[in-house]
Amino acid sequence: MGDAAEPTWIDHATYLDIERKADWKHEWLDGAVYAMPGGTLEHAQLSAQSGSELVRLATGCGCRVFSADAKVRVRATGLATYPDASVVCGPIERDPDDRNAMINPVVLVEVLSDGTEAYDRGEKFEHYRQLPSLRDYVLVSQRRPLVEVYSRDERDRWVLTAVGAGERFTLAAMEGAIEVDRIYAGVELLPAPPRSLGG
Repeated sequence: MGDAAEPTWIDHATYLDIERKADWKHEWLDGAVYAMPGGTLEHAQLSAQSGSELVRLATGCGCRVFSADAKVRVRATGLATYPDASVVCGPIERDPDDRNAMINPVVLVEVLSDGTEAYDRGEKFEHYRQLPSLRDYVLVSQRRPLVEVYSRDERDRWVLTAVGAGERFTLAAMEGAIEVDRIYAGVELLPAPPRSLGG
């Protein structure tokens, strides 16, 4: 989540007006508007290559893949945000309050960054789990070849599969497998941040 753009409460309709006039994207939750900062080149490349791999799977099954410019709205919690990639299978269901936001993704992808990793793993995933359509939540590391896939099983539990270099993973929402090495091909991974030795 970025920094709050306004210190006061803003209703969803006002947020939509801000979005129409702004040159950058914003996330909205509980009356707060957060500017979404641009990412690193590595983040952009991993987002694009993850999307490309999703397109490969989606081509044969009637699904569509969207970039980080596509907004997702979680009706149950109100969150409006822009995942790094999303997939819809079948007709797009649009938010009744915002024709530019989908409410029925089956796959959502977030490329982790130092500033958003805790949010993407925690609170944001809590919101995403309220999407009845969602089958897979994919987290892609910028620090090492590591993809974590949370898939919803038939008992509505979220099951984690973590895969690294040389491995592949499948999604509950679409048939076929994705090779981790294809997502990371040519990406110069960011060095790990220095570890603090607390005192």
